[in-house]
Amino acid sequence: MAEIERLKAENEALKRPVRGAISFRVSDKGAVSVYGLGRFPVTLYKEQWERLLNHIEELRKFIQENDARLKRKEA
Repeated sequence: MAEIERLKAENEALKRPVRGAISFRVSDKGAVSVYGLGRFPVTLYKEQWERLLNHIEELRKFIQENDARLKRKEA
């Protein structure tokens, strides 16, 4: 019985995401949720993610140009 309890506890530990690790899930409404960026997931529908990803270079440039004004979240 002790071995079964140990395996159950190990199984539960494996189900929990590693703190700070990014993971993805499909929401109940069929959107993509990204976990691990903050307290709450970021959830967008497929076409929203595609639009955002199509502007990745523009976003990188914007962040670089505004680096002095942008703050980093302390972990």
